[in-house]
Amino acid sequence: MSRLIITTFLSLDGVMQAPGAPGEDTSGGFTQGGWTFPYADEDFGRFVIEWIAEADGFLLGQKTYEIFAAYWPGITDPGNPVAKALNRLPKYVVSSTMDKAQWNNTTIIRGNVVEEIKRLKEKPGRELQVHGSGVLAQTLMNNDLVDEYRLWFYPVILGNGKRLFPTGIRPKAFKLTAVKTTGKGIVVTTYLPAGKPAYGSFVSDKK
Repeated sequence: MSRLIITTFLSLDGVMQAPGAPGEDTSGGFTQGGWTFPYADEDFGRFVIEWIAEADGFLLGQKTYEIFAAYWPGITDPGNPVAKALNRLPKYVVSSTMDKAQWNNTTIIRGNVVEEIKRLKEKPGRELQVHGSGVLAQTLMNNDLVDEYRLWFYPVILGNGKRLFPTGIRPKAFKLTAVKTTGKGIVVTTYLPAGKPAYGSFVSDKK
């Protein structure tokens, strides 16, 4: 059975939109695309390679899939482990509008997305990785399909943009299991779902 992993780059105020390039996603008038670029260093590259190596497949929303499919098939260097994994391994794209996909080894998921992803998770394997794909990620979270979160917090505040955890998402608790940092200040965290939040009070009811 495969574990479903969400991996997302986040600003300190929780924005995940267009991390890689200015034109990546300008929806909603977003003008700050490419905000992760100044923080890329050797540590960043090493962590990405380590985690991509654990993947047996990738589950993507249509927008993220289209961004990846426009770039990674053109990276043919056999010494690039990220390109090698993304181009070779199975890719599953959730879309109600795509008729066909040109990228090698791609399957389009439509219809009852939750049930289809449950079936994917039942297949033997290590990790089914979700990268970006905010709308899809929220569907997965709201249906308790996520086994682990890998959240990369960047030392920047953007002020607006799409968020992984938007207002109105179901409350959840998490257990922190690992923290790494890069030389340029990215804090890479690993969380496991831990059920519902617990509540209490620091105010004593003793008189």
